[in-house]
Amino acid sequence: MPALLDVTDFGALPGHPHTDAAPAVRAALRAARAAAGPVQLRFPPGEYHLWPDRAHGRELYVSNTVGDDPRHRVKSIALLVEATDDLVIAGEGARLVLHGLQTTFAVLDSQRVRVEGLEFDIAVPTVVDATVVGAGVAAGRAYRLIRVPAATLFSVEGASIRWHGEALESGGFAWSGRDALAYTQIHDPAGQRTWRGPNPLFEDVRSIRLVRERDIRIDYGYAEEPADLGLVYSMRSRTRDHPGALVLDSCDVTLSRLRFRFLHGFGVVAQTSRDVTVEGCEFRAPPDSGRHSAGFADFIQFSGCSGRAVVRDCLFDGPHDDPINVHGSYLRLAGQPDPRTLELAYPHPETAGFPQFAAGDQVELVDRATLQAIATATVRTVRQPSGRDHDQPLRTILVTVDVELPDGLVGWTAVENVTRTPTVRIVRNIFRNVPTRGVLVTTRRAVLIEENRFEHMGMAAIYVSGDAAEWWESGPVRDLTIRGNKFIEPGGPAIHLDPRSTRRAPGHAVHSGVVVTENQFVLDGVPALDAKSTRGIRFRDNSIVQRGQETPDIVLRSCFDVRIELDGAGPP
Repeated sequence: MPALLDVTDFGALPGHPHTDAAPAVRAALRAARAAAGPVQLRFPPGEYHLWPDRAHGRELYVSNTVGDDPRHRVKSIALLVEATDDLVIAGEGARLVLHGLQTTFAVLDSQRVRVEGLEFDIAVPTVVDATVVGAGVAAGRAYRLIRVPAATLFSVEGASIRWHGEALESGGFAWSGRDALAYTQIHDPAGQRTWRGPNPLFEDVRSIRLVRERDIRIDYGYAEEPADLGLVYSMRSRTRDHPGALVLDSCDVTLSRLRFRFLHGFGVVAQTSRDVTVEGCEFRAPPDSGRHSAGFADFIQFSGCSGRAVVRDCLFDGPHDDPINVHGSYLRLAGQPDPRTLELAYPHPETAGFPQFAAGDQVELVDRATLQAIATATVRTVRQPSGRDHDQPLRTILVTVDVELPDGLVGWTAVENVTRTPTVRIVRNIFRNVPTRGVLVTTRRAVLIEENRFEHMGMAAIYVSGDAAEWWESGPVRDLTIRGNKFIEPGGPAIHLDPRSTRRAPGHAVHSGVVVTENQFVLDGVPALDAKSTRGIRFRDNSIVQRGQETPDIVLRSCFDVRIELDGAGPP
């Protein structure tokens, strides 16, 4: 039997919004780490508030966030599980409210950890959801009445609005910005669609005044009546300074029945970890709160993972980027000191500072233009950043391998660690109110995407890319089954196989082994499948209903060994 610990025994007081539970939570997790054998740490029902001033601080480098920007090296972490094995954190009915800018929880260097039943939210979300509740023309000038949620803090300053977070003990606000901020997406509650677009709320403003506590009237210098009554403009900055949650260098981690009401930064990131499962979780803003955004960016990202990556029975509603993204990282070959030594570089500004290799890992070198493999090798030694400090250069890695490689590879080749690639199962999830894609996946091991429901994605529902020029997210798919899903009017191709190769390699494709079967497509002017540079596509036993303008069901570019069956017909 596991040892039982209760956070209230360490001083946590549920239901006391002005009491910081962080010291008690730290003490409880310390005790769990020190205990011999399995431990269950319980959060009794109630609301717990955690402030960043007494949170754990750790220097960490996380994929797709702020790269090696020294301003954001240290992350504040509300719940830190570190070098702890055989731990269950349970909290049915417990709600954890984070103040300031924090990572909800992090699991570092741990094994057999399960987090279940908790609800996570943030006191002041870093996305402003402004709903247009009134619009018209008065005295020859247009106006809008916008309403913001009770959790949103702001001040009207002349003809401008300053949005901000809470005041911190250390001084100043947790965050602040003016008017439209740096990024906007638009949500239509009636049509249940979300998309990226321009923000007209603060164009040609003559005056701004507070009408009621949460209602703001904006008057304009033009006379045309606004036509966006009922729309929600979701505004934020672009700085992903924290992961929303983090599983790092850990294995056998399960996140079960968690409710993520808002994730600041970059969602739940599983990085260089093995066997990670997310099951029965809800990513959605609190009902009846006036809030629509549940995430600052992606919801879940697997980066450089291995073993099994599983996401099942979850609801994804209201992200600011992709709900699920599974990928590795291409590194640019920047130098070749000798035939067995490779100097590699992190080329993307949002990804740097963490280790990519271990002795014995297999690497593949690819032509950046064609994404075709040109050589493979096994790592012998590596000098690289630790991911936990800045003692080593954060953008370069030096690798020695077991074979001599040809000269002249610098500048046009990229390297992927093919050992750190997971098998993937994404099953029985619901995706809605998404401005981008539903699922991004690039891994060469087996992928199953089954019995999911994709409602009105802003772009493709399933996107399979891979590139060594823009995001540098690797690599090819070799075994992908898309079965029994429902695609409801996506904004782009329902399934988009789109490797970002810039030059063809005759007789070779980037992706292969894709089976699309037993799916239901309800489409409006987009294809069910748009594929480029893919070999071995099998498309059969699918139902396709096209609405709106006439559009081909299938679009193929530079594909071969393809078998398409439409309405019972055989291959074309």
